[in-house]
Amino acid sequence: MKLKNIEIATPVFLAPMAGITDKPMRDIAQSFSREIVAVSEMVPSASQVMLADAKRRRSDRSERMFEKVSGRGLTSVQIFGNDPAVMARAARINQDLGADIIDINMGCPAPKIVKNKSGAELMRDPRLAEAIIRAVRKAIEIPLTVKIRTGWDSGSVNAVEFARMVEAAGADMLTIHGRTRAQMYSGSVDLKTIAAVKKALKIPVIGNGDVVDYASAKRMLDTGVNGVMIGRAAVGAPWLPAHVLHFIKTGEELAEPSLPEKAEIIKRHIAAMIECYGEKAGVINFRKHLASYSRGLKGGADFRRMATVAGSVEEMLRLVGKYFEHK
Repeated sequence: MKLKNIEIATPVFLAPMAGITDKPMRDIAQSFSREIVAVSEMVPSASQVMLADAKRRRSDRSERMFEKVSGRGLTSVQIFGNDPAVMARAARINQDLGADIIDINMGCPAPKIVKNKSGAELMRDPRLAEAIIRAVRKAIEIPLTVKIRTGWDSGSVNAVEFARMVEAAGADMLTIHGRTRAQMYSGSVDLKTIAAVKKALKIPVIGNGDVVDYASAKRMLDTGVNGVMIGRAAVGAPWLPAHVLHFIKTGEELAEPSLPEKAEIIKRHIAAMIECYGEKAGVINFRKHLASYSRGLKGGADFRRMATVAGSVEEMLRLVGKYFEHK
């Protein structure tokens, strides 16, 4: 699959997740395969543009935000907003910072996003959505992608028509999450609508939603999409996108890491968080990740309870030793 000047051999994407797909998470996932395309957390375009202006005054906050976005492999930076000019400027800022791909979020269902006429709300305003895509396309030279849902609710499933507009406006690829905004993250993924979107477009289409293992990845690929995007299932299992990629390439199902191997992965993840945020913030931000690593773990409930209140790196490492290393 080729997006402008970028060749993606086997399209497997780590989905953008707020508070999750920061640089440490993207780096850990891509450490299992540099072929994984990692998408950043959503970046609010208006805030980023204001911070770009603040950077001229060398503020500490703006310096932290403008740390180079690229990592071990291809990085897509996802932006959201409702002003075409501001979105275009934010896209250009991220291109200049080292992003390989710019993604526009037109599918986030969160109330605080849609109430500001961003995210999935844009699927109810195709004219504004088109203006945003065209403005961003004009502002950057790197690939431009757009992420959508099937529609607002079951009575307004407009993914096919909206996707055609996205393609005509200049996007190089489209990702579709197979649920409506009203569904949020519940209910079944609509594979029929995903298949219809793929059939309607010439640009590559990536399927997203409930890709949690090899079987679900195959079901998604059977719709005809060019690749898959993995979200929540990769939290606490950052090796999963690479394992799915290996499965797509070879048909072989890899076993998940052993407990001692998971212990080493967790230690690397902790170290990356401390390096990125400093010890205090790194520990706090890592608690949710640490708890998620307990899926399928004997004594997982106790581990999660202690993980969510761990106050230091040493305390986290003691937990890892007790539950992962000495089994």
